[in-house]
Amino acid sequence: MWTRSKQLVSRIFDQKPLKSIFKMPRIGTHDGSFHCDEVLACSMLRLLPVFEQAEIVRSRDPAVLDQMDIVVDVGAVFDPARQRFDHHQRGFTEVLGEGFNTKLSSAGLIYKYFGRTLIQHLLGCSEEHTNIVYKKVYRNFIESIDGIDNGISITESKTNYKITTDLSSRVGRMNPAWNESNPDPDSAFRRAMEVTKAELLDQINSVGRIWLPARSIVEESLADRFSVHASGQVMELKQFCPWKDHLYELESEQGIENQLKYVLFQDDKGSWRVQCVSDKNDSFVSRKPLPEPWRGLRDEVLADKSGIPGTIFVHASGFIGGCKTREGAHRMVDMALSWT
Repeated sequence: MWTRSKQLVSRIFDQKPLKSIFKMPRIGTHDGSFHCDEVLACSMLRLLPVFEQAEIVRSRDPAVLDQMDIVVDVGAVFDPARQRFDHHQRGFTEVLGEGFNTKLSSAGLIYKYFGRTLIQHLLGCSEEHTNIVYKKVYRNFIESIDGIDNGISITESKTNYKITTDLSSRVGRMNPAWNESNPDPDSAFRRAMEVTKAELLDQINSVGRIWLPARSIVEESLADRFSVHASGQVMELKQFCPWKDHLYELESEQGIENQLKYVLFQDDKGSWRVQCVSDKNDSFVSRKPLPEPWRGLRDEVLADKSGIPGTIFVHASGFIGGCKTREGAHRMVDMALSWT
């Protein structure tokens, strides 16, 4: 898929008529009310060098759309070779693949065929790191846009509360109001593009420049776990970093799922934290919570109860605790591992 996408983008970059027939390349999408998926799709394209000066043409007229260099979310055609990326037509079933099965919106389609090129352009990273960022950004960001636009519920059960601050909702509210005087939907669309562009850049930057560099720290700390504790069930981070996603992926890759119970790290005030590893990512259930008699206690009361000087707190659920010293944190995990 990556090879086909590179070939497609290469053909687009090599198309000299884009700039010779027109003053600038043109991106077509539908007029009327806009949704997050096509706004984001246009934002992604405009971040690519070949489309950075592209004009956005909003129309449902087939004759107009036929003149566009690329068309998203309108036209009832999905044909990457012709740069046509609609998802509304009968029989459309395209998904990202690579373990993702949510039907794509126009945002997902543009991301599938241009996302890796965009990531390499913005981050200048290797192909290996590009693939990691590509999947992470889709899972964290693009997939929800696809699901919402295609009417796919986030859960099969009843939700306990409503979220209206997600990007799709915010973009939807940027449409001209029904009772607005002199509405200007094209200007509203351009403002929405700025919002989606900022979110996209933040997501890619966060994953590529903040989250991904932590992987080597977690990998090294995981490999060193037996020198931290003879059981191999405790990992100590050389420095604090986003560790959870990397740990679960590394456990799966190495076939050591569920072995690690605690992660130790120093906080920004110089104290030490003992955090329980959840049974799975995004779960609130710990593999082995800190001992029940410690939960909800603080300072001297906790120190007296545990017999460990310098303890600071243990959360009421037992998922995390703190101690003033590294030695004390190690005593906490020693006792916690033997607690039944």
